[in-house]
Order: sequence, then C-alpha cells, then structure tokens
Amino acid sequence: MPAPPHRPSQREALLAAALDVVRDGDALSLDAAARAAGVTKPGLMYHFSSKQALVAALVDHVLDRYERALEALLPGGDAAPAHERIAAYVRWSVTTPHDATDLVLFSDPRLREQMAERWAARFAPWVEVPTDLAPDERARLQTARLMADGCWFADATGVLPLAPHDREAVLATALDLIGSPTP
Repeated sequence: MPAPPHRPSQREALLAAALDVVRDGDALSLDAAARAAGVTKPGLMYHFSSKQALVAALVDHVLDRYERALEALLPGGDAAPAHERIAAYVRWSVTTPHDATDLVLFSDPRLREQMAERWAARFAPWVEVPTDLAPDERARLQTARLMADGCWFADATGVLPLAPHDREAVLATALDLIGSPTP
C-alpha cells in the first residue's frame, strides 16, 4: 500500500489568518488567530507554541515580504551602496500599499522590545546610513529615509496618509535628495 500523500504545512495559512486579525483591528491572541484560521488553539500551537512564537513568525513573514519587494527594486540587495538601498526603500515606501499588518511588531506591548530588536536586525541593512559618509550626504540619505518612514507609517496607521496625487512629487523630492534618478 503506498504512503498517503504528504499534506502541506498550514503555517502560511495560519500566518495569513493571524494577519487578518491584525488588519481587522482585533486584539491578536492565540485564540483569535486560531478562530480566524478555522483551527483549534492546539492546532495553531502545533505550529506556534506561544504568542511570542506567533508574533515572531508574523514579523519574519512581513519582513520576508518586504525583502522580496526591495530585492525586486534593487537586484544588488542589501549589499548595494547606501544611496541605492535608500532609494529602493523610498520607492517601495511611497509606492507600495501598506496597512495595519505592517505594524505587527507592535501587536503586543509586552513583546514590543523583542520584536523591535528582531525588526531592526532584519531591516537595518536596507536603511542604515554608513557613519563614514560626509555629513551632508548622511543628512540627505537620513532625510530621504525618514520621509519614506513617514509615508510608510502614515499608510500603515491610516492616520493622515499621503494623498495619491502627491505621491509622485514626494517620491521625486526624496530621490532628488539622494541624487537618484526619478522613476
């Protein structure tokens, strides 16, 4: 008798359901994530043994998505020069739709510090500005990066997001600061 076919992991579906909980503005818990996924809490805990494990997996899931998008904009990846990495981040931040799931690292105040460290370790290579650059170049790169952070955060929170008709001009201004060609 042949072995039964291997069942694919439910991990991706569970993460998507947990992100839906966050997107809907509900409190993220193991129970809420399990309900959203249509599984039992023990079924969810088979994949994520604790809320901390779930949130860490969500942070990694979101950052994996970000990195794929950034790599598409910058084939050299995070090894590219700072001005190219920041330009890719600016383009991504201003042109990509963002929502509450982008803020999953803040989903549990008790885990905020740990998740912020995890986020910084993964995302810093994309946005860090080397300290050995000339001060005026550092300032321009930092300013463009903070403009991008602002666009991303405003979109993710839904609080005073940039109007669609202003995005192209803001993008051009940020890229001009970097000395990068506009799209």
